[in-house]
Amino acid sequence: MSITTVLTVSGMSCGHCEKTVSAGLAAIDGVTDVVADAGSGRVTVASALPLDESAVRSAVDGAGFTLVGQI
Repeated sequence: MSITTVLTVSGMSCGHCEKTVSAGLAAIDGVTDVVADAGSGRVTVASALPLDESAVRSAVDGAGFTLVGQI
């Protein structure tokens, strides 16, 4: 079973930004897929378990962007 979480991330403006955010989130235990879209500021994360909000915030902050919230 997969859980889909949609995040809003500010500061992404290009493909490189998408890759950076995706790599940070993909490193979280249980994450199986990440799709980031700089144009909309949305990041869709598929995971085997519910995401830990502090781990998500840390990954996004560590990538140099800001987690605005979860949709």
